[in-house]
Amino acid sequence: MNKWDTEEAIRRWDMHAENFTAKYTEEGDRSREVLLNPALQACMGPLGGKKVLDAGCGEGYLSRKMVKAGASVEAVDYSIEMLRLAKERTSSALGITYHHGNLEKLEMFGDQSFDLIVSNMVIQDLAQYEQAIAEMQRLLVPGGRFIFSILHPCFQTPQSGWVKDETGKKLYWKVDQYFNEGPLEQAIPYDQEEKFLYFHRTLGSYVQTIIEAGLLLEGMIEPKPSAEMLEKYPHFHEDLNVTHFLIFTTRRSG
Repeated sequence: MNKWDTEEAIRRWDMHAENFTAKYTEEGDRSREVLLNPALQACMGPLGGKKVLDAGCGEGYLSRKMVKAGASVEAVDYSIEMLRLAKERTSSALGITYHHGNLEKLEMFGDQSFDLIVSNMVIQDLAQYEQAIAEMQRLLVPGGRFIFSILHPCFQTPQSGWVKDETGKKLYWKVDQYFNEGPLEQAIPYDQEEKFLYFHRTLGSYVQTIIEAGLLLEGMIEPKPSAEMLEKYPHFHEDLNVTHFLIFTTRRSG
């Protein structure tokens, strides 16, 4: 087994699916609630009557939210354990169909099957991300939109992180080795030995891949906490110093 490929990323997600999502609410985890969900919802706009693919659905919280907003949703994930949790946590009345599959090749779906595809914190976990983005273009109807969020490639780099003083106070966020593209490991708070696997690419690489896939880049959003969220969760004030996520909004030409 190649330690630095998509299959290894899948193995680690399968191993940690239960623990990682144990404290999920209907909004997912806290970072999703505060930062990602509001930005994604603004990007998606009204969902009534739209056929949507949740591409890398995890335990399904976003699929459930989109159905409740009026969408018809199919969902796919490469982790069997995540899919098990999604099915356990999803009422059959919502009508979500969960599929097992890797975004790098989704043969179960035909060309031009979806009005909208949303991929939340998944593309960075794929070794063949160019292939996955090309698949998303294939699956969209003309004029359909592909929205995806990732760790921010400009700030989540090899050797990046907070620099602290001798008392542990955070001083500033360090960025280093930005152009060193490739596999990285991300620490898991509850497991000091095991880590998640993801793949760092530059911002330019993502933009060029979007263009080469035949998608039109419509926007890039760097989520930050709202005043309401800061009142609810004051510790997110530090996220006004550096953004950890980036959302691309793209469209298939029609």
